[in-house]
This record gives sequence, structure tokens and C-alpha cells, in this order.
Amino acid sequence: MPTDPPPPVRQYWEDLPVGRVLALGSVTVEREEVLAFARQYDPQPFHLDDEAAARSMFGRLSASGWHTCAMAMGLMVRGFLHESSSLGSPGLEKIQWLRPVYPGDTLTLRQTITEARPMASRPEVGLIRSLWEMFNQDGEQVLRMDGWGMFGRRAPG
Repeated sequence: MPTDPPPPVRQYWEDLPVGRVLALGSVTVEREEVLAFARQYDPQPFHLDDEAAARSMFGRLSASGWHTCAMAMGLMVRGFLHESSSLGSPGLEKIQWLRPVYPGDTLTLRQTITEARPMASRPEVGLIRSLWEMFNQDGEQVLRMDGWGMFGRRAPG
């Protein structure tokens, strides 16, 4: 089956300055997606069953933190990485799930670049460290991730 060609690269490492803040869009959390994700990847009762969730500290059915991370990643890819020279990530420094995420919530993602440097072992690659912050419709922060991304350089040093 033919696929669409990838979008053109519009942002290289050199285009990603420290301090840059990017709004990456929003997603509404659907109940069926919460259940499907939990069934496959995080089958804890408070992610799968209304009665068990009501007895939990969350008070009602809540999305897995890993599902929240996956939603953030989808927004990141569609809102930024598809048009960048992204080469993946060597890892995250920290993930914090700050508030429960519930079906019906609308989540918005923001990225702030906090550090940038060339990769010492591969001059054609630049590293950026960024803070990902996700907020619900009430402006409450639900997720905070701090990690690194690798990007192709326009002009390897």
C-alpha cells in the first residue's frame, strides 16, 4: 500500500534555541480509549472498572499515566516532530503525573527548550533538552516530562 511522503524538514537543531516555547495542540480524552489502553497496557482496576475506580483515591475512572504520556507524544509528533529533523530520543530525565486525567478532559501540551548542545560523538547530531507540560481544560497541570531529543544538524560542526 503506498504511503504519503514524509513532510519536508523545516526545523533542524540550529532552529531550536534555548527558551523557545511551542504550543502543540490539544486532545480530548475518550472513555473508550482509556479502557482500551488500560486493557492492553495498564490493567489496574481504577483504569478499567467504574466501581473499583470509585473506591480508589481517584474517585472515578482515570486514564493511565502511560496513556497520558502517549497522548502527549501524539501531540508532539503531529505538532512538531513530523516537520523536524528528529532522530529520536536518548531518554527522559523525569516524568511526573501531577493530577489524574479523566475521560472528557481536554489536554493541551506545551514544550519549552531548556538546553541545546552538539552531540560530542556525532557532530551531525544536536541534542535538545526540553520540558513537556500538559494541562487540563481548567489550566491544571497533569503531566511534566523532562528529557532529551536528537536532531539532525543543518551544518554539522
